[in-house]
Amino acid sequence: MTTVDTPTAVGKKMHHWYSNPWSKIVIVIMAIMWTIPTFGLIVSSFRTKEAVNTSGWWTAFALPMDWAQWTLENYETVLFSNGFGNAFLNSLAVTIPATVIPIAVAAFAAYAFAWMDFPGRNWLFVVVVGLLVVPLQMALIPLLRMYTSLSLNGTFLAVWLAHTGFGLPLAIYLLRNYIGTLPRSTIESAQIDGASHFDIFRRLVVPLSVPALASFAIFQFLWVWNDFLVALVFLGGTPDVRVLTLALVDLNGNRGEAWHLLTAGALITMILPLTVFFALQRYFVRGLTAGSVKG
Repeated sequence: MTTVDTPTAVGKKMHHWYSNPWSKIVIVIMAIMWTIPTFGLIVSSFRTKEAVNTSGWWTAFALPMDWAQWTLENYETVLFSNGFGNAFLNSLAVTIPATVIPIAVAAFAAYAFAWMDFPGRNWLFVVVVGLLVVPLQMALIPLLRMYTSLSLNGTFLAVWLAHTGFGLPLAIYLLRNYIGTLPRSTIESAQIDGASHFDIFRRLVVPLSVPALASFAIFQFLWVWNDFLVALVFLGGTPDVRVLTLALVDLNGNRGEAWHLLTAGALITMILPLTVFFALQRYFVRGLTAGSVKG
């Protein structure tokens, strides 16, 4: 006969695991291993081209006061040449709508799946979940043909629609799981008071679902900001609409000879995603784990 752990028992086990000194050592080692490459990227971004090409970044600490190996020219070149600043603005123009649109659409759909009765609701939700396993590469060529016939290829709208379609299945799945855990008594009380579904969604569900909305916002923002394939297919390398990921490829040179510039450009592109993550991280775990344990 198998036993099912209650949430209290699970919490005690997790507390015991975290209080184990060996677990803390493992966590520290993993954190260091994940941090070292980023630290190396930061160090390399401030070194001269000659220093980067002739020695590893860790050798900089052998003679840290050797000012000949340090420079700010990498950042000056990246920020004020090669159209990198315009690419940064293009990435913002692509990422913000491609994050807001799927969240807005998925929130309405998740509420409908969680609290509205309509024919085929469960089957339709199964179809949505099934779309999670469909590789986006399968849709690129059909979408490209359709966009070309509609004269949308090479526009921001094409990328917005593509990222919205690719992001909706995960968004609906996450938000439906969270919204479905909201207190039924609260929803029913609002219905008894005569509130419509739209009023319930706007005044109750959205404010209570901020953790889940923030969690998906982090996922979608990071995915779109770091995307290369979709931007390459639907925008191309035209300087007017080129985004940061495409600019980084051009920045590295045809033969990868501009590694010193690539490190500086990569570090600049990391600033905004890190800011978004740390600003919303308090909602991140709450939004992902909601509905995973009942008791």
